[in-house]
Amino acid sequence: MLAVLTLPWAYAAKSESKGLNTPSARSGSATASQTSRSRMQAISKDPYLGAIVIDANTGKVLFEDNADAKGYPASIVKLMDLLILLEAIESKRLHLQDPVTVTAEASRIGGSQVFLKENEMFPVEELLYAVIVQSANDAATALSLHYAGSKEAFVEVMNKRAREIGMKDTVFHSVHGLPPGKEQLPDVSTPRDLARLCRELLKHPETLLYTATRERPFRTDATEPLVMRSHNHLLKTMEGCDGLKTGYFRQAGFSIAATAKKKGVRAIAVVLGSADRKVRDAKAREILSKGLLELVATALPPTPSPVVQPGKTETQTKDEVKTKPEEKKSDVIQIRKSTIFIMVAIIAAIIVLLIIFFVIRRKRSDDIYIR
Repeated sequence: MLAVLTLPWAYAAKSESKGLNTPSARSGSATASQTSRSRMQAISKDPYLGAIVIDANTGKVLFEDNADAKGYPASIVKLMDLLILLEAIESKRLHLQDPVTVTAEASRIGGSQVFLKENEMFPVEELLYAVIVQSANDAATALSLHYAGSKEAFVEVMNKRAREIGMKDTVFHSVHGLPPGKEQLPDVSTPRDLARLCRELLKHPETLLYTATRERPFRTDATEPLVMRSHNHLLKTMEGCDGLKTGYFRQAGFSIAATAKKKGVRAIAVVLGSADRKVRDAKAREILSKGLLELVATALPPTPSPVVQPGKTETQTKDEVKTKPEEKKSDVIQIRKSTIFIMVAIIAAIIVLLIIFFVIRRKRSDDIYIR
């Protein structure tokens, strides 16, 4: 097992030093030609070769078990295809409705496919759905040829982007993830690297349009359109799951990169190299659910911000707070002044009444005296 993993990595290091997929890198080594499908050994394990769960928002690792184990991702490599093409669409170098002409090379790719025929034309968008939902190898090849001119050139772009996002233990050799043919090497990656790829991909909201689709017709103008069906069973068996991609061939085992959202938090799980599909799905569901529960439990409600009146600065607000005690003191002074005024008025009224009383009394005395 160690030998079969060491071989492609030794070759990968040599390729990187000379330039990926150059003629010298492809043809010079006898060992490279020996790493073919017939010489590959099965590396899958029970329950898996390695696994990881991360917080999609921060990248924090929530669970890992042999997360740096090197294995064969198979069709999960198509997530890198999707990342490159979505970024090209966002930068206007590619458009969803651009027509893609199917080449003879693309029409001959086997495995999972949508049975493209030479010289057929489809928009980029339809082929993207075929790549992710049906895991169509012929669609992946057609898109790579359309974008880069050759599969080798597209693989160079894949490896360059992988290095940029920190996938240090990953080397791509194909655009589709099929087992290698004669004089070819397998794609190699790790659960940790694939989680990095998933996190980068989820920065693009359009990703979930493709990965969450369970069924979609292809060739809608045909008498009997092909109904594409996702191989990701978690889409229908796990609440909140909306991606991402599965992968399988015999020597690689069953792998999955999955994501789900719950109560505003999102987690990503990668299970690589499981010997059984049902075990792969069960383990992915288990560790992804636990990761989500941990994120929900640790999520803190946002601290409410202090309410500031519109049009008032923070300094003005503080000044208003400071003046409140002064306003209270002013109110007390006003109350005291009112009390004094009332008392003076009462006293003045009493004096006036007394004066009136004495005046009347004196007048009565004078009347008596006159009489």
